[in-house]
This record gives sequence, C-alpha cells and structure tokens, in this order.
Amino acid sequence: MDETGIPDNHYSMASINSCGELKSPGDPEKKIPDTDAEKQPLSGEKEEKLWTTLMQVAVPFFIAGCGTIGAGLVLGKVRDWDVFINISAIFVLVPSLSGLKGNLDMCLASRLSTQANLGNMDSTKEVISMVVGNISLVQVQAIVAATVVSIFAIVVNTITDRAIFGPYVLLLVACAVFTATTTCFVLDFVMVMVIYASHRFKVNPDNVATPLAASIGDIVSNTVLAVTAQYMYEQIQVSLWQPIALICVYYSLLPLWVFIVWRNKYTKTVLTSGWTPVISALFISGIGGIVLDQAVDYFRGYEVFQPIVNGIGGNLVCVQSSRLATHLHQTAIPGILPENTKIIEWPWKTLFFGTTAAKVARMLLILAVFGQIIFMVVADFVYQGTVTIQFAFGITYLTCALLQVMLLLYLAYIVIHFMWKRKKDPDNAAIPYLTALGDLLGSVFLGLAFVILSLFGLEYGNNVQ
Repeated sequence: MDETGIPDNHYSMASINSCGELKSPGDPEKKIPDTDAEKQPLSGEKEEKLWTTLMQVAVPFFIAGCGTIGAGLVLGKVRDWDVFINISAIFVLVPSLSGLKGNLDMCLASRLSTQANLGNMDSTKEVISMVVGNISLVQVQAIVAATVVSIFAIVVNTITDRAIFGPYVLLLVACAVFTATTTCFVLDFVMVMVIYASHRFKVNPDNVATPLAASIGDIVSNTVLAVTAQYMYEQIQVSLWQPIALICVYYSLLPLWVFIVWRNKYTKTVLTSGWTPVISALFISGIGGIVLDQAVDYFRGYEVFQPIVNGIGGNLVCVQSSRLATHLHQTAIPGILPENTKIIEWPWKTLFFGTTAAKVARMLLILAVFGQIIFMVVADFVYQGTVTIQFAFGITYLTCALLQVMLLLYLAYIVIHFMWKRKKDPDNAAIPYLTALGDLLGSVFLGLAFVILSLFGLEYGNNVQ
C-alpha cells in the first residue's frame, strides 16, 4: 500500500497499453473503509494539498471571471445594434456558441490534461501529434456544431416571426461557423500552451486549463459574433457574396480536417463516437438561448449577468469533472468503478462530506459565493457607472447562482461515474452535457430571479435616475 492509502496493485491507466490491453492488472479486491473515503486523492497518484488546489484553481477562476464580466458587458453594449434588433435569432446563437468552449475546448483541455497526468506528454513527437490531431478535431466539430446551431436558430426565428428571409439564413450560418472556428482555434492554442507549461512546472493542469479556457472564451465568442454579425448585416444590404464565400471556404476545409483527424491515433475514435454529447449539448444550450432571447425583451440588465452566471457555473463544474475523470483514468479501468464508489450518492456526500469529491466541491462552492459577489458588483459598476446593486437583488442573484453550481457539481458526480460504468470516456462525453446544463440552468434560474424581483417592484436598475 502506498502513502495515499490505495493498494499498490490497483488498476491504473498506466497498466493499459495504447491498444487498450492490460499489461499486469493485479488484484483490486481490497476495499477502502467508508470512513476514509474522503481522504483518498481525487487526482494524481499523490494526494494534492487543499491549499495547493485552492491556489491553482482560484487564480484562473478569477481571471475567467473577468472574461465572463467582459462577455456580459459586450452583450449589454451590442443589444441595441441593428443586427440584434432586426434578427433576434442572433441571441439564440449566443449561449450555444459560448457553450462550444465547454462542448469542444473544455473537452480538449480535459483530454490533454488527462494525457499529461498519465505521463504521455514527455515526448515532443507525441505532443505534436496529440496537439495537431486535437486541434483538427475541434475544427471539424466546430464547423458541424455551428451549422447545427445556426439551423436551430433559423427554425426558432421562423416559428417566432412566422417568416423566413433568405439573406438572414446566410448571415446566421456564416456568423456561426466563423465565430465557432475562430474562437476554438484561438482557445485551442491557449490550452495547449497552458497544459504543456503546467505539466513542465509540475502544476496539475486539471486545475488550471479549463478555467483559463473560459477566461477568454466567452468574451472572444461574443465579441467575434457581434462584430461579424453587424458587418455581415451591413454587407447583405448590398450583396450576398461575402457570407456565401465564407461558408464555401470553411466547408471546403472540412474534408482536410477530417483527413488529419482520421490519420491521428489520439483522435480517430473521437471522430466517430464523440458526436452525440456535442450535438445534444448544443440543443440544451439552444433552449437557454431561447430564454435569453425572450428575457432581453423584458428585463434590462439580464444580458449582462447571464454570461457571468453561466460562465462561472460552467468553469467550476469543468474543474470538478476533469479531476473526477483523471481520477478514474488513474485508479480504475472502464466499466469498473473504484471501491466504495457508487454512481448515485446523497447530495450532501458529494457536495460537503463523505466522498472523494466532497473536499474539492466544498472549495468550489466557497469560490462560487465569493466570486459571484465580486463579479456581480464589478459588472454592475462598469455597466451602470456606479454601484446600483440592491440588497434584494444581491441575495436573489447569489441564491440562483449558488443553486446552479450545487446542482451542476452533484450532476457531475453522477454523470462522470455513470459514463465510466458504461465504458464511455467522460473526458469526451460528460463535459458537453454539464456545461450545456449550466447554460440552461443559469439562464432559467436568473430569469426566475428577475421575474420574482419584478413581482415586488425590485427590478435591477430601477433605482438609477
């Protein structure tokens, strides 16, 4: 038995070769007492100190918070632009395209973080192969996902407006594809550098990579979408060649990306098996987009806080998900859960005390409370020019944000272990669902908060003269 309390002969991914065959499995029968469950390390062969985890998570978390504030302020600024006024379906695109960082880039970060923790990033040749394959994979997924999202937005817009306008269809598809591929390409390179540097400097990339992916993801996505949409809107008044040319270029590149991914050993299987969670998550986020589209018409300021609630919840659940996935990769084989681990636990055991995930979950909940207070006040100050937050709004906002994070962390525990039991890699399958649920839950809970406040005449900003 090693110093962490786990038997030396436990199953680990280190005992599985590249073909998925066990080299020398050993005997995993010895159980860990229930009372010691929380003492077992969640990620890595050596137990990571809570203070170390806190510092590694907190810094990128607050950087990511700045990004979500920026994303909200961008939406608050552009909501009165011509394209957002005349093509309301643009708002339907916002959560889904922002959510692509969870569907695609967070998965890439989680996959590479797992490979780094398994010691597979020590060879430069392997790192290059891994990076090229994963970036090409994300480009394929981004083009297909953006097309699906734009079609969803077109259908929603047709139903709500009871009309369809051909140039707007071209605009929505072109903007969605350009925004998705550009944002993902930028974030992918940031992720690769962060994970490689974290691995070299002995920092757990599970704690750093996913929050940093989100730090610029939301603001870059919203900014690129807004600027591109407004530009295309002005151009289609004169000619349609620009959106048509843009769509043709990206669809022409699609076979090249597919060829690269298919020839890469690290990504070939994901190309054929990783679509269900991505596409499903897009529709879940799309429902959140419908909520955003309706809410901005009735509640001023909703668009400022919605990216913050959604982004922070998504960031925190991705940290927990990535750590849980790495833990399973290191201590179990697909289809078999670690000893004394159940798929469904009582919520307080996964959030507060009683499982290996509880210690980090408590820390993430504390970060959520203090982070949301800071981000709420800063966003309000920048948006209004002064602090206008009332006590009732602050309490209601924090309640909905904390409820969202608690539900996400609990669902993460269930989904990760359920997928592992079904022999599905949670690095590829779980995070898209969880970030999409974060978008939907955040949008709905924040909408309910604004509705409740309006019933009592306590709408956000009603004290601003």
